[in-house]
Amino acid sequence: MAGDVNHDYHLVNPSPWPAVGSLAILMMTVGAVFSMKPEATLFGVEGAAFGNWLLGAGFIGILYTFYAWWAEVINEGETGDHTPVVQIGLRYGMILFIASEVMFFVAWFWAFFASSIYPIIPTLDMGQFWDAVAAEGAQGVWPPEGIETFDPFHLPLMNTLILLLSGTTVTWAHHALVEGDRDSVKKGLWLTVILGAAFTCVQAYEYGHAAFGFSGSIYGSTFYMATGIHGFHVLVGTIFLAVCLGRMYKGHFKPDHHFGFEAAAWYWHFVDVVWLFLFFAVYIWGS
Repeated sequence: MAGDVNHDYHLVNPSPWPAVGSLAILMMTVGAVFSMKPEATLFGVEGAAFGNWLLGAGFIGILYTFYAWWAEVINEGETGDHTPVVQIGLRYGMILFIASEVMFFVAWFWAFFASSIYPIIPTLDMGQFWDAVAAEGAQGVWPPEGIETFDPFHLPLMNTLILLLSGTTVTWAHHALVEGDRDSVKKGLWLTVILGAAFTCVQAYEYGHAAFGFSGSIYGSTFYMATGIHGFHVLVGTIFLAVCLGRMYKGHFKPDHHFGFEAAAWYWHFVDVVWLFLFFAVYIWGS
């Protein structure tokens, strides 16, 4: 019959969210520009006031786009649109996303290693930089003089143990879901979310008691960018798993159909592995 679907692919319905999300991003970008240019005016309004308002509105628009768009994707999965073929595409997409995140962190590790192995004045351009590296006596000191680094076997070690433990609890939840033990899934997810929140709290406490700031040294800049970006990923992963926990209470996920949970678990394990590299490279070797 006309209109019958005779293939395994999911053709999505027209959606407003790509356009809405793009508009929200544009609002955020324009707002950020005006916020950083307070002397500018638009229609008689100071740039800072206009920019802050536009930045906030754009940010709210992006958050709502996330919520509405992902809610539609979840509904598609629960109503049977995510066939085995579609799930393969979703898995490939998640794998490629994590691969892009790996390269994102490679940039921060590269910056840290380049600054630590060749601790020379960071204001040099690339030509001057390598000339200085080749010159005798160009080596500097790392960490820079006056920088009091963290004891890696205090708070950083505590956070390492927290994340490693959270990796076991999310794995427990995943295996329980495959076995159909929904009660254990909820327990494992609750523990993982609590551990993720604990990691964020410990890192916030660590930042609050740091003996160095973001500005003033290349060490501070590379340290806070690498660990801070990772901390943001932990926060995103915690929210991801909390959403999965909420879906469990709504009766979502089946032993043979739970890609949303799998994606969250993959992301969380990725966050764990990145932290191990940060702990050994930045906290231990770098200090």
